[in-house]
Amino acid sequence: MTRFAFGFIALAGVCAAASTASAAQGVLVVETSTVNGSARTTQVQIEPTRMRTEIAGQNGATQVVVFDGGKQILYMIDPAAKTYSEMTKADVDAAGARVGGAMAEMQKALAAMPPEQRAQMEAMMKGRLGGLPGVGAAAKTEYRRAGTSKVSKWTCDVYEGFQNNQKTGEVCTVSASALGFTPADFEVSRQLAEFMRGLIPQGADQVFQAGRAAEQGYEGVPVRRVTTIAGREVVTEITSVARQTFPDSAFAVPDGFAKTQGGLGALGRGRGRGGQ
Repeated sequence: MTRFAFGFIALAGVCAAASTASAAQGVLVVETSTVNGSARTTQVQIEPTRMRTEIAGQNGATQVVVFDGGKQILYMIDPAAKTYSEMTKADVDAAGARVGGAMAEMQKALAAMPPEQRAQMEAMMKGRLGGLPGVGAAAKTEYRRAGTSKVSKWTCDVYEGFQNNQKTGEVCTVSASALGFTPADFEVSRQLAEFMRGLIPQGADQVFQAGRAAEQGYEGVPVRRVTTIAGREVVTEITSVARQTFPDSAFAVPDGFAKTQGGLGALGRGRGRGGQ
C-alpha cells in the first residue's frame, strides 16, 4: 500500500507543477525527490487530459504510472516484468471503503488495550498509515510565510506548513506566470485529486495547484515541497520544465504486456473475483 501511495502522491504533486502545456503541446518535467538521503529522479510527461510518470526506484527498477483523465483510469506499469495493472475510480473508492473498514476494526481492538499500549500503537499507525481512511484525518495545514529561497533557476517564496502549531512541511512557490501556467492547465490535477480522494484523502489534499491564500493557504506554484509520506520526509524539487510534443504511445500500455490483478485494483475488487 505504501509504495502505491507514494506513487500516487508523486504523480499528483508533479502534475500541477507541470501543466504548462497548451492544447497542442505537452510538457516534460524533471524533478528529484530525496527520501532518507537517497535521491530518485522522476520524469513526467503532461498533456491536458493525461500524464505519464516514470519513477526511478531505489533498486534501479522503474515504475511507470499513467493517468488517463478522459477514461478516469490509472495504469501502473512494470517495464521489467512486462506487466501492468489498472484502477478505475470505482476500484479506488472500493479500496478506500475496504481499508476504512479494516481500520475501524483495528480501532475497536485498540480500544480494548491498556492506555500505554494503545498510545504506542496509535502513534505507529499514524506514522506508517497516516492519510488512509479510518486512521484519523490530519488537521488542516496552516501555511506561514518564511522568507525566500532558491530552487534551480527560480527564486521562490517559502511557506512553512503547520498542524496544531507543529511544523509538518513546507512549500516554496513561484508565480504561475513564471512557469507559463494558466488556470486551465490545472484541470488534470484537479481530476487526479478527486480520483485519489476516496483512497488517500490526505494525499489528495497535497495535490497542489496554483495556490491561492483563501484555499491552499499559500500563493503560487510549488517548485519545492517537503512532505512526510508513511513516516518518511520527502524533499522534492523541480529541476527543469520543457515544452514537448508526445506520441500517443507514451500514454499507452506497451503491446505484449500482461495484465495482472496487482496493486490497489485487487483490493478494490476483493479477492476471489476476476480481473475484469
